[in-house]
Amino acid sequence: MVCTIDHLASAAGLVVLDKGGSAADAAVAANAVLAVTAPHMCGLGGDLFALVHDGSRVHALNASGRAGSGADPARLRAEGHDRMPHLYDIRSVPVPGCVDGWLALHGRFGRLPLAEVLAPAVRLAADGFPASPLLAPGASFIGTMQADYAHVRNVGDPIRRPGAARVLEAVAASGRAGFYQGEFGEGLLRLGDGEYTPDDLARDQAEWVTPLSATVFGHGVHTIPPNSQGYLLPLALMILEGLDVPADPADPAWADLLIGAAVAAGHDRLDVLYENATAPLDTAEARRALVGRPGLTAPAQKGDTTYLCAVDADGMGVSLIQSNAAGFGSLLFEPSTGVNLHNRGIGFSLTEGHPAEYGPGRRPPHTLAPALITRPDGSLRTVIGTMGGDAQPQILLQLVTRLLVHDQTPGEIIDAPRWVLGSETGFETWRSTEHVVEVEDGAPWEAGLAERGHRTVRENYGDGFGHAHLIDVLPSGVLAGAADPRAKIGAALGR
Repeated sequence: MVCTIDHLASAAGLVVLDKGGSAADAAVAANAVLAVTAPHMCGLGGDLFALVHDGSRVHALNASGRAGSGADPARLRAEGHDRMPHLYDIRSVPVPGCVDGWLALHGRFGRLPLAEVLAPAVRLAADGFPASPLLAPGASFIGTMQADYAHVRNVGDPIRRPGAARVLEAVAASGRAGFYQGEFGEGLLRLGDGEYTPDDLARDQAEWVTPLSATVFGHGVHTIPPNSQGYLLPLALMILEGLDVPADPADPAWADLLIGAAVAAGHDRLDVLYENATAPLDTAEARRALVGRPGLTAPAQKGDTTYLCAVDADGMGVSLIQSNAAGFGSLLFEPSTGVNLHNRGIGFSLTEGHPAEYGPGRRPPHTLAPALITRPDGSLRTVIGTMGGDAQPQILLQLVTRLLVHDQTPGEIIDAPRWVLGSETGFETWRSTEHVVEVEDGAPWEAGLAERGHRTVRENYGDGFGHAHLIDVLPSGVLAGAADPRAKIGAALGR
């Protein structure tokens, strides 16, 4: 089974599985298609994290890029910046890690030739695809900057991306050299104008790391350690496990308790999240006493990301997340290929001496937080994740609680209404000083949360509350999955 935001990507993953590929092959194939058809959410110029259950244990892949050798925080401060530039600035563009992530996944767990895995994406990029309801609204604006999208006005308008096709073919033929030392890499060096050196691009951006794991509600919950904010999910679940969770998720007390757990887990994220930080899972008991404390806030801002998952017939499961950060990212494009570049560097601090300070070779704090759940015997239970910027762990907290505490089905879990912590201060990742509770249209909690002292606002059903997907391995071995209807064209496809 494969679950993604786009039926074209899910279908590509399923084709790869039918040819004898592994779940890792399927995940790379699906992500490569999304890099072509959903450049507003992910792509060759972005970063990647993944979790893999190989049938016996969990592996974690950090393919988030590092700032170039020319990174100079003092220069930015001298220019008057107190935070990283958001758009149109190459200094917020770490070296993209996506392609190194694909190669690491395929190299360790792939079965098919890489060219066969990437073939569906190459074909769509070269021959064209219809603009989706997700892509079309932004593509017309981007068309003023990048020719591939210049003619897009409506859903269904055809798009061809010949530059992306060339890049994918180069990766299939020459591996990382075809990307980082090829047409894209050469263009990135020119565009960077000193931000990167050839050695920066020669350095592998992907590494296998020890998963961050915790036992909660009788299951193992696994995610990516810092620089990912993934620790917020197991920490919030550990806080929640010691509290009296209401039996009915429709009860406003349920939402109130989960909000309290999320805030207690994340209120100090700005200070404790940075590359190689020790995730504060051992503070769960102390943080439990903070649940419901007035004035405690947690930063939360939206971002554009894509999550996908795959499970093969041999029981391998992959939980993969890939992103540009903000929509099309930095709104900078490598000129030769037209590949848009992410702006994950916005996660860096410009406070002198901060452990997350922007600097050469450093990875920024990251919102991307995939998850994987194992049964008490260590076997695979669930691959699960969501888009949603800073709110990803909050959304996952709701989904995993519904799964492990309330034993809901994948369809019930994914379809259920959600809340997220929002901010009225704009896109200022890591800097929110207050939050409101955004309640999805159709949710039953708004009045009850207001009575409990929360500032609430009702928001329209849609991607502001994430595109979440999951595949659950039932005790019988049957796969049950759901793709988020908020994504409009998503699909959970299986055999």
